[in-house]
Amino acid sequence: MAVILGIESSCDETSASICIDGEIKSNIIAGQAIHAKYGGVVPELASRAHQLHIIPTVDEAIQQAKIHKNDIDAVAFTRGPGLLGSLLVGTSFAKSFALARQIPLIEVNHMQAHILAHFIEEPKPSFPFLCLTVSGGHTQIVLVKDYFDMELLGQTLDDAAGEAFDKTAKILNLPYPGGPLIDKYAREGNPAAYKLPEPQIPELNFSFSGLKTAILYMVQAEEKKNPNFLAENMADVCASVQQRIVSILLNKLKKAAKQTGVRDMAIAGGVSANSGLRQGLLEMGKQCHWNVFIPKFEYCTDNAAMIAIAGYHKYLRNEFVGQDIAPLARMHV
Repeated sequence: MAVILGIESSCDETSASICIDGEIKSNIIAGQAIHAKYGGVVPELASRAHQLHIIPTVDEAIQQAKIHKNDIDAVAFTRGPGLLGSLLVGTSFAKSFALARQIPLIEVNHMQAHILAHFIEEPKPSFPFLCLTVSGGHTQIVLVKDYFDMELLGQTLDDAAGEAFDKTAKILNLPYPGGPLIDKYAREGNPAAYKLPEPQIPELNFSFSGLKTAILYMVQAEEKKNPNFLAENMADVCASVQQRIVSILLNKLKKAAKQTGVRDMAIAGGVSANSGLRQGLLEMGKQCHWNVFIPKFEYCTDNAAMIAIAGYHKYLRNEFVGQDIAPLARMHV
Protein backbone atom coordinates (compact mmCIF):
# COMPACT_ATOMS: atom_id res chain seq x y z
CA MET A 1 0.00 0.00 0.00
CA ALA A 2 1.49 3.34 -1.12
CA VAL A 3 0.56 6.38 0.95
CA ILE A 4 1.54 9.70 -0.66
CA LEU A 5 1.42 13.13 0.95
CA GLY A 6 0.95 15.84 -1.69
CA ILE A 7 1.96 19.47 -1.11
CA GLU A 8 0.90 22.38 -3.35
CA SER A 9 2.10 25.98 -2.78
CA SER A 10 2.75 27.44 -6.22
CA CYS A 11 0.67 30.62 -5.87
CA ASP A 12 -1.91 31.73 -3.31
CA GLU A 13 -3.40 28.43 -2.14
CA THR A 14 -1.77 26.20 0.44
CA SER A 15 -2.98 22.65 -0.09
CA ALA A 16 -2.25 19.18 1.25
CA SER A 17 -3.64 15.83 0.16
CA ILE A 18 -3.31 12.16 1.05
CA CYS A 19 -3.39 9.58 -1.75
CA ILE A 20 -3.56 5.87 -0.87
CA ASP A 21 -2.95 3.46 -3.73
CA GLY A 22 -4.17 5.99 -6.29
CA GLU A 23 -7.26 7.02 -4.32
CA ILE A 24 -7.53 10.54 -2.90
CA LYS A 25 -8.51 10.38 0.78
CA SER A 26 -8.25 14.10 1.59
CA ASN A 27 -7.70 17.37 -0.24
CA ILE A 28 -7.42 20.40 2.04
CA ILE A 29 -7.07 23.90 0.57
CA ALA A 30 -6.34 27.09 2.52
CA GLY A 31 -6.99 30.23 0.47
CA GLN A 32 -5.57 33.73 0.93
CA ALA A 33 -8.22 36.46 1.00
CA ILE A 34 -5.62 39.15 1.73
CA HIS A 35 -4.84 39.64 -1.98
CA ALA A 36 -8.34 40.88 -2.87
CA LYS A 37 -7.73 44.44 -1.66
CA TYR A 38 -4.63 44.70 -3.87
CA GLY A 39 -6.38 43.52 -7.04
CA GLY A 40 -4.02 40.57 -7.54
CA VAL A 41 -1.60 38.21 -5.83
CA VAL A 42 1.22 39.92 -3.90
CA PRO A 43 4.13 37.42 -3.91
CA GLU A 44 5.62 38.40 -0.54
CA LEU A 45 2.24 38.21 1.21
CA ALA A 46 1.56 34.87 -0.46
CA SER A 47 4.77 33.28 0.83
CA ARG A 48 4.11 34.57 4.36
CA ALA A 49 0.59 33.13 4.31
CA HIS A 50 1.96 29.76 3.15
CA GLN A 51 4.24 29.72 6.18
CA LEU A 52 1.22 30.20 8.43
CA HIS A 53 -0.98 27.64 6.67
CA ILE A 54 1.36 24.78 5.72
CA ILE A 55 1.51 22.87 9.04
CA PRO A 56 -2.21 23.06 9.98
CA THR A 57 -3.20 22.22 6.38
CA VAL A 58 -1.01 19.10 6.32
CA ASP A 59 -2.23 18.11 9.76
CA GLU A 60 -5.87 18.40 8.67
CA ALA A 61 -5.21 16.36 5.53
CA ILE A 62 -3.65 13.56 7.60
CA GLN A 63 -6.50 13.58 10.08
CA GLN A 64 -9.20 13.61 7.41
CA ALA A 65 -7.55 10.63 5.69
CA LYS A 66 -7.60 8.81 9.05
CA ILE A 67 -3.94 7.88 8.96
CA HIS A 68 -0.87 8.68 11.06
CA LYS A 69 2.10 10.62 9.78
CA ASN A 70 4.18 7.47 10.22
CA ASP A 71 2.02 5.74 7.59
CA ILE A 72 3.21 8.08 4.83
CA ASP A 73 5.56 6.41 2.31
CA ALA A 74 6.62 9.44 0.24
CA VAL A 75 6.15 13.20 -0.06
CA ALA A 76 5.25 14.76 -3.42
CA PHE A 77 5.55 18.53 -3.80
CA THR A 78 5.15 21.20 -6.47
CA ARG A 79 8.63 22.13 -7.69
CA GLY A 80 7.33 24.67 -10.23
CA PRO A 81 6.27 26.64 -12.11
CA GLY A 82 4.99 29.30 -9.74
CA LEU A 83 5.96 32.12 -7.40
CA LEU A 84 9.45 31.33 -6.11
CA GLY A 85 8.79 32.45 -2.53
CA SER A 86 5.62 30.37 -2.36
CA LEU A 87 7.31 27.33 -3.90
CA LEU A 88 10.13 27.62 -1.35
CA VAL A 89 7.69 27.15 1.53
CA GLY A 90 6.18 23.96 0.12
CA THR A 91 9.53 22.59 -1.04
CA SER A 92 11.21 23.25 2.32
CA PHE A 93 8.37 21.62 4.24
CA ALA A 94 8.38 18.57 1.95
CA LYS A 95 12.16 18.17 2.24
CA SER A 96 12.05 18.51 6.04
CA PHE A 97 9.18 16.03 6.40
CA ALA A 98 10.88 13.49 4.12
CA LEU A 99 14.22 13.89 5.89
CA ALA A 100 12.69 13.51 9.35
CA ARG A 101 10.75 10.40 8.34
CA GLN A 102 13.52 9.01 6.08
CA ILE A 103 11.10 8.56 3.18
CA PRO A 104 11.42 9.38 -0.55
CA LEU A 105 10.89 12.85 -1.99
CA ILE A 106 9.03 13.33 -5.30
CA GLU A 107 9.12 16.52 -7.39
CA VAL A 108 6.00 17.36 -9.44
CA ASN A 109 5.57 19.72 -12.37
CA HIS A 110 2.51 21.85 -11.56
CA MET A 111 1.29 21.95 -15.18
CA GLN A 112 1.63 18.18 -15.61
CA ALA A 113 -0.29 17.75 -12.35
CA HIS A 114 -3.23 19.79 -13.67
CA ILE A 115 -3.44 17.35 -16.58
CA LEU A 116 -3.04 14.28 -14.35
CA ALA A 117 -5.97 15.45 -12.22
CA HIS A 118 -8.03 13.56 -14.81
CA PHE A 119 -6.73 10.31 -13.30
CA ILE A 120 -8.12 10.99 -9.84
CA GLU A 121 -11.60 9.67 -10.64
CA GLU A 122 -13.51 7.90 -13.39
CA PRO A 123 -14.03 8.40 -16.24
CA LYS A 124 -10.37 8.70 -17.26
CA PRO A 125 -9.10 9.59 -20.74
CA SER A 126 -7.13 7.09 -22.81
CA PHE A 127 -3.65 7.82 -24.16
CA PRO A 128 -3.08 9.72 -26.33
CA PHE A 129 -5.40 12.62 -25.54
CA LEU A 130 -5.35 16.38 -26.01
CA CYS A 131 -5.57 18.64 -22.97
CA LEU A 132 -6.39 22.33 -23.08
CA THR A 133 -4.67 23.63 -19.94
CA VAL A 134 -5.93 27.09 -19.00
CA SER A 135 -5.07 29.06 -15.87
CA GLY A 136 -4.08 32.50 -14.67
CA GLY A 137 -0.53 32.02 -15.87
CA HIS A 138 -0.74 29.45 -18.66
CA THR A 139 -2.74 28.61 -21.76
CA GLN A 140 -1.50 25.47 -23.51
CA ILE A 141 -2.59 22.67 -25.79
CA VAL A 142 -0.77 19.52 -24.79
CA LEU A 143 -0.64 16.13 -26.50
CA VAL A 144 -0.56 13.64 -23.63
CA LYS A 145 1.05 10.37 -24.76
CA ASP A 146 1.61 8.87 -21.31
CA TYR A 147 1.58 10.00 -17.67
CA PHE A 148 4.83 11.92 -18.06
CA ASP A 149 5.28 11.93 -21.84
CA MET A 150 3.67 15.19 -22.95
CA GLU A 151 4.23 17.34 -26.02
CA LEU A 152 3.42 21.05 -26.01
CA LEU A 153 1.61 21.83 -29.28
CA GLY A 154 0.71 25.46 -28.65
CA GLN A 155 0.75 28.12 -25.97
CA THR A 156 -0.03 31.77 -25.33
CA LEU A 157 2.38 34.35 -26.71
CA ASP A 158 1.38 36.95 -24.09
CA ASP A 159 -1.50 36.95 -21.59
CA ALA A 160 -2.99 33.67 -20.46
CA ALA A 161 -6.75 33.07 -20.59
CA GLY A 162 -7.05 33.59 -16.84
CA GLU A 163 -5.23 36.91 -17.13
CA ALA A 164 -7.60 37.93 -19.92
CA PHE A 165 -10.54 37.34 -17.59
CA ASP A 166 -8.96 39.13 -14.61
CA LYS A 167 -7.66 42.11 -16.62
CA THR A 168 -11.04 42.48 -18.30
CA ALA A 169 -12.64 42.46 -14.85
CA LYS A 170 -10.46 45.45 -13.92
CA ILE A 171 -11.65 47.28 -17.02
CA LEU A 172 -15.22 46.52 -15.93
CA ASN A 173 -14.48 47.71 -12.35
CA LEU A 174 -15.12 44.26 -10.89
CA PRO A 175 -13.18 43.16 -7.77
CA TYR A 176 -10.40 40.55 -7.80
CA PRO A 177 -10.58 37.70 -8.63
CA GLY A 178 -12.65 38.82 -11.58
CA GLY A 179 -12.90 35.62 -13.62
CA PRO A 180 -15.63 33.97 -11.53
CA LEU A 181 -17.62 37.24 -11.47
CA ILE A 182 -17.53 37.54 -15.26
CA ASP A 183 -18.76 33.94 -15.43
CA LYS A 184 -21.59 34.78 -13.00
CA TYR A 185 -22.75 37.86 -14.93
CA ALA A 186 -22.35 36.06 -18.28
CA ARG A 187 -25.02 33.51 -17.38
CA GLU A 188 -27.64 36.30 -17.46
CA GLY A 189 -26.36 38.08 -20.58
CA ASN A 190 -26.49 37.91 -24.36
CA PRO A 191 -23.18 36.61 -25.78
CA ALA A 192 -23.91 38.20 -29.16
CA ALA A 193 -24.57 41.69 -27.75
CA TYR A 194 -21.10 43.04 -28.57
CA LYS A 195 -18.86 41.86 -31.37
CA LEU A 196 -15.26 41.33 -30.25
CA PRO A 197 -12.35 40.28 -32.49
CA GLU A 198 -10.84 36.82 -32.60
CA PRO A 199 -7.04 37.10 -32.97
CA GLN A 200 -5.60 35.26 -35.97
CA ILE A 201 -2.50 33.72 -34.39
CA PRO A 202 -0.39 31.22 -36.38
CA GLU A 203 -0.46 27.49 -35.74
CA LEU A 204 -1.80 26.42 -32.33
CA ASN A 205 -0.63 29.41 -30.31
CA PHE A 206 -2.80 31.97 -28.52
CA SER A 207 -2.80 35.71 -27.86
CA PHE A 208 -5.19 37.62 -25.62
CA SER A 209 -3.50 41.03 -25.38
CA GLY A 210 -5.28 42.34 -28.50
CA LEU A 211 -8.65 41.18 -27.24
CA LYS A 212 -8.06 42.93 -23.92
CA THR A 213 -7.29 46.19 -25.79
CA ALA A 214 -10.40 45.79 -27.96
CA ILE A 215 -12.55 45.37 -24.84
CA LEU A 216 -11.02 48.52 -23.29
CA TYR A 217 -11.69 50.61 -26.42
CA MET A 218 -15.23 49.27 -26.71
CA VAL A 219 -16.05 50.13 -23.09
CA GLN A 220 -14.50 53.61 -23.40
CA ALA A 221 -16.47 54.33 -26.59
CA GLU A 222 -19.75 53.18 -25.06
CA GLU A 223 -19.18 55.15 -21.83
CA LYS A 224 -18.71 58.34 -23.85
CA LYS A 225 -22.23 57.83 -25.17
CA ASN A 226 -23.67 56.63 -21.86
CA PRO A 227 -21.81 57.13 -18.53
CA ASN A 228 -23.96 54.36 -16.99
CA PHE A 229 -23.10 51.90 -19.75
CA LEU A 230 -21.44 49.26 -17.56
CA ALA A 231 -24.02 49.40 -14.80
CA GLU A 232 -26.83 48.95 -17.33
CA ASN A 233 -25.16 46.36 -19.58
CA MET A 234 -22.77 44.38 -17.35
CA ALA A 235 -24.36 40.99 -18.07
CA ASP A 236 -24.25 41.45 -21.86
CA VAL A 237 -20.66 42.72 -21.78
CA CYS A 238 -19.50 39.78 -19.63
CA ALA A 239 -21.37 37.29 -21.81
CA SER A 240 -19.77 38.74 -24.95
CA VAL A 241 -16.27 38.69 -23.42
CA GLN A 242 -16.65 35.15 -22.13
CA GLN A 243 -18.03 33.89 -25.44
CA ARG A 244 -15.04 35.31 -27.33
CA ILE A 245 -12.41 33.92 -24.92
CA VAL A 246 -14.08 30.50 -25.05
CA SER A 247 -14.29 30.55 -28.86
CA ILE A 248 -10.59 31.41 -29.12
CA LEU A 249 -9.71 28.45 -26.90
CA LEU A 250 -12.04 25.90 -28.49
CA ASN A 251 -11.28 26.83 -32.10
CA LYS A 252 -7.60 26.16 -31.46
CA LEU A 253 -8.43 22.86 -29.76
CA LYS A 254 -10.56 21.87 -32.77
CA LYS A 255 -7.62 22.69 -35.04
CA ALA A 256 -5.31 20.55 -32.87
CA ALA A 257 -7.76 17.65 -33.06
CA LYS A 258 -7.75 17.81 -36.86
CA GLN A 259 -3.95 17.90 -36.98
CA THR A 260 -3.40 14.99 -34.58
CA GLY A 261 -6.46 12.83 -35.23
CA VAL A 262 -6.94 12.45 -31.46
CA ARG A 263 -10.55 12.02 -30.28
CA ASP A 264 -10.19 12.26 -26.47
CA MET A 265 -10.33 15.91 -25.31
CA ALA A 266 -9.75 17.23 -21.81
CA ILE A 267 -9.51 20.59 -20.07
CA ALA A 268 -7.55 21.44 -16.95
CA GLY A 269 -6.46 24.40 -14.83
CA GLY A 270 -8.34 27.12 -12.99
CA VAL A 271 -10.19 28.47 -16.04
CA SER A 272 -11.59 24.98 -16.70
CA ALA A 273 -14.03 25.81 -13.88
CA ASN A 274 -15.62 28.43 -16.17
CA SER A 275 -19.18 27.39 -17.03
CA GLY A 276 -19.00 28.82 -20.56
CA LEU A 277 -15.86 26.84 -21.38
CA ARG A 278 -17.25 23.63 -19.89
CA GLN A 279 -20.53 23.95 -21.80
CA GLY A 280 -18.76 25.01 -24.98
CA LEU A 281 -16.47 21.98 -24.89
CA LEU A 282 -19.41 19.63 -24.34
CA GLU A 283 -21.26 21.13 -27.30
CA MET A 284 -18.21 21.00 -29.59
CA GLY A 285 -17.56 17.45 -28.40
CA LYS A 286 -21.02 16.40 -29.60
CA GLN A 287 -20.54 18.11 -32.96
CA CYS A 288 -17.10 16.60 -33.54
CA HIS A 289 -17.82 13.19 -31.93
CA TRP A 290 -15.12 13.61 -29.28
CA ASN A 291 -14.83 11.88 -25.94
CA VAL A 292 -14.82 14.87 -23.55
CA PHE A 293 -13.30 14.88 -20.05
CA ILE A 294 -13.95 17.71 -17.59
CA PRO A 295 -12.56 17.60 -14.03
CA LYS A 296 -14.61 18.26 -10.92
CA PHE A 297 -14.49 21.88 -9.76
CA GLU A 298 -12.34 21.00 -6.73
CA TYR A 299 -9.65 19.60 -9.03
CA CYS A 300 -9.63 22.58 -11.45
CA THR A 301 -8.01 25.23 -9.29
CA ASP A 302 -4.64 24.71 -7.58
CA ASN A 303 -4.94 21.75 -5.23
CA ALA A 304 -2.74 19.08 -3.69
CA ALA A 305 -4.84 16.13 -4.89
CA MET A 306 -3.39 16.57 -8.38
CA ILE A 307 0.11 16.72 -6.86
CA ALA A 308 -0.55 13.57 -4.86
CA ILE A 309 -1.88 11.59 -7.86
CA ALA A 310 1.09 12.69 -9.96
CA GLY A 311 3.38 11.72 -7.10
CA TYR A 312 1.71 8.32 -6.84
CA HIS A 313 2.47 7.51 -10.48
CA LYS A 314 6.06 8.68 -10.02
CA TYR A 315 6.30 6.54 -6.87
CA LEU A 316 5.34 3.47 -8.90
CA ARG A 317 8.26 4.31 -11.22
CA ASN A 318 10.70 4.94 -8.36
CA GLU A 319 11.27 8.49 -9.63
CA PHE A 320 12.65 10.21 -6.53
CA VAL A 321 14.83 13.27 -5.93
CA GLY A 322 17.44 14.16 -3.32
CA GLN A 323 17.60 16.80 -0.62
CA ASP A 324 19.55 19.08 -2.95
CA ILE A 325 16.43 19.73 -5.04
CA ALA A 326 15.39 23.39 -5.44
CA PRO A 327 12.15 24.97 -6.68
CA LEU A 328 11.92 26.50 -10.15
CA ALA A 329 9.79 29.52 -11.00
CA ARG A 330 9.61 28.33 -14.61
CA MET A 331 9.16 24.77 -15.82
CA HIS A 332 7.94 23.33 -19.11
CA VAL A 333 5.44 20.49 -19.50
